[in-house]
Amino acid sequence: MTDAKKLVNEYLSAFYAGDFARAGTHVAEDFRFKGPFVDASDKRAFFESAGRLAPIVRGYDMLHQWQEDNDVCSIFDLRLQTPLGSGSVTCCEWHTVRDGALVAGRVILDTAAFRTLVSPAR
Repeated sequence: MTDAKKLVNEYLSAFYAGDFARAGTHVAEDFRFKGPFVDASDKRAFFESAGRLAPIVRGYDMLHQWQEDNDVCSIFDLRLQTPLGSGSVTCCEWHTVRDGALVAGRVILDTAAFRTLVSPAR
């Protein structure tokens, strides 16, 4: 496993275990994130926006992962448990690694499937 892929897997394992402190050790301060529900321009904003996930994530099951240079793309089933029920949502995350840290991330997922388990923020 290459260093970029290893770093991404360490991040994903921590993040989807709800351990944002450990996940944050793999993320650069100027981390940029884009997803269906939030855009973040730095590490602090990203982890603040992700706070609602910590209590409901139950891990993930990697389906496929590949790397090209410093970019790593991961497709996985995200396991969730919420007051609305338990289930999984297939996600794709694309990360860019530079100087030993994640500098960019993008998430693509089926928002309709996600919304069956997670009510919209109010």
